[in-house]
Amino acid sequence: MYLSDNLASNVAVADWIRRAPKAVLHDHLDGGLRPATIIELARACGYAGLPTEEPGELAVWFRDAADSGSLERYLETFAHTCAVMQTRDALFRVAAECAEDLAADGVVYAEVRYAPEQHLAGGLTLDEVVGAVNEGFREGERRTDGRITVGTLLTGMRHTDRSLEIAELTVAHRDRGVAGFDIAGGEIGNPPARHLPAFQHLKRHNCHFTIHAGEAVGAESIHEAVQVCGAERIGHGVRITDDIAADGTPGHLAAYIRDNGIALEVCPTSNLQTGAAKDYASHPIDQLRRLGFRITLNTDNRLVSGTTMSEEFQHMADAFGYGPEVFEEFTVAAVEAAFLPLPERRRIIDEVVRPGYAAVRAAR
Repeated sequence: MYLSDNLASNVAVADWIRRAPKAVLHDHLDGGLRPATIIELARACGYAGLPTEEPGELAVWFRDAADSGSLERYLETFAHTCAVMQTRDALFRVAAECAEDLAADGVVYAEVRYAPEQHLAGGLTLDEVVGAVNEGFREGERRTDGRITVGTLLTGMRHTDRSLEIAELTVAHRDRGVAGFDIAGGEIGNPPARHLPAFQHLKRHNCHFTIHAGEAVGAESIHEAVQVCGAERIGHGVRITDDIAADGTPGHLAAYIRDNGIALEVCPTSNLQTGAAKDYASHPIDQLRRLGFRITLNTDNRLVSGTTMSEEFQHMADAFGYGPEVFEEFTVAAVEAAFLPLPERRRIIDEVVRPGYAAVRAAR
């Protein structure tokens, strides 16, 4: 399968995991390009900054560069991918290939996020960026015969002052493939409340949003994202463990997150790379699941983290002995937390996810 070659993976994935239906809510468009596509687009636009022009070596370079234990260093790798995503054709191609790669990995529903403001260097307007990406995803859905449904999340960058503008863009395009809004980027020194006007605008217009929080900064970031800004989901959120006592008793914030079913978009491999977790075996996902938190399993950045949804499943199976029942639980939780109308969420669960896992269990 091209998907594995694309990411230079060394992870042995069980066949039943490959076949299991998956839903991903936290996947960055600019963090999941095919290495060969980056090289071709770089040549086409005259970008000379790539560290290598051999696809396999480039995939390994991204993964190695991200294995620093620092979120800030991790984010530096995106300079290369964003550099080649500055034209309509490039954005269309990257989005279409993203849908193809996710579908090839068994993903049936995806929300893929990107920051429109990072794709204006070639002269595109914000509306043109969003249009190109949305058209690319529709093409990707067609190429996969409708096996995947893709929505986009428009991201405002924490360190810039365009979040309200991107929130307005989200509202304007929400009936044309945009599912919601997010803020991302360096968490340290850029608290969620800095972008409060954007979140207030979204709430006034009944528009969905999630917030990166609890990755590089502790529980205080999650508190601000939920209680001040009103986030419906938390991107990463693993530092909620800062509010859980050694005996497993949740503090007031952790209990609120759990009891209100606020979904955590957990990205295990990425967490290891940015220092939010030490290794898979000690990743807090298992503790959080056992305590009753709504857990969704995600890739974050498939190229940069050198991963796929199947590989994230396999890592969790190896670390905690999870089988189809737990992965069905994660997948249903993701679809239930998706920024989709309720009837569509029910349809995907009842007609795709449940039957898919029943087939997996029967085949085992």
